[in-house]
Amino acid sequence: MSYSVPLYSLWAAVFITAAAPVAGKLSNGYIDPFSLLLCANFAALLIFAPYAFYTKQASKLFEKDNIKRFSVIGLFGTTLPFLFIISALKYTTPANSAVLNQSEAVYSLILSYFFLKERPSVRQLAGTAMIICGVSLILFKEHMSVRWRGDIIILLSVSMFQISHIAAKKLPQNYSPALIACARALFSLLWGLPIMAAAVLFFRFHLILKPVLRTFCVIFFIGALTYGIRNLLWYKAIRNMELAKATAVLLCYPVFTYIISLLFGLDSARAYQIIGLVLAVSGAYTVTKIIRLNRPAAPTKITSKIV
Repeated sequence: MSYSVPLYSLWAAVFITAAAPVAGKLSNGYIDPFSLLLCANFAALLIFAPYAFYTKQASKLFEKDNIKRFSVIGLFGTTLPFLFIISALKYTTPANSAVLNQSEAVYSLILSYFFLKERPSVRQLAGTAMIICGVSLILFKEHMSVRWRGDIIILLSVSMFQISHIAAKKLPQNYSPALIACARALFSLLWGLPIMAAAVLFFRFHLILKPVLRTFCVIFFIGALTYGIRNLLWYKAIRNMELAKATAVLLCYPVFTYIISLLFGLDSARAYQIIGLVLAVSGAYTVTKIIRLNRPAAPTKITSKIV
């Protein structure tokens, strides 16, 4: 496979990811996080399940050795971070969420080093430092405000994505991106059901589902595009390049999120936010330049276990 193919897939995933925080913000008051999570995963399954059965790979979803791996991918890749981030968007803005997600590059460097034995270069570390500066600027400016609490929730949740991605990287090489995306949606749905039941029964959580066009549009975007096409493109990318580098490329998306957020009137231009955005995205771009378009990443030698 040409190395440009997974790179193009990665950049396509960037543009879909950019609109996800805006869709999440627009869901507030129309559909609760649990209902959105379950509906979106079901929509993704409608895309991938026929493929799994047609290619006779559906049985792999429930093989004993795979249940634990797929559970980690679904729980930490979708269920928990989605619920955390959607809840955080009640306090903070899509643009802040997008910038703070840049901290995922830091988690990626650390976890990839220990579990995938990926060694970062000096330029990669310099780019990560710029990301930290951008995130720190926003947190310092928002300190002790209502928005600041939402920002902290987002920072805690993004580390979960990397746990899921490492589990996906460790799957057998003959597992297709579509199968992994299908497993992620299925096991996120299976984990989401008992968590939702516990929230309703023990914490008196109120479910909301307004049957209007806006609600269905959000479900379609999160389910079919984000959990469907975006996840398919993402797994095509990370299965063929180093995880830390792929993460850095994906984290260029706040530029587009910020623009979309402004267009929808969900955010306003603030000098400190723009500076933080420029620093964070510049760091991600620095790491992006490290990727070699004409040479695939060396096969990963895995010696540690995470699942």
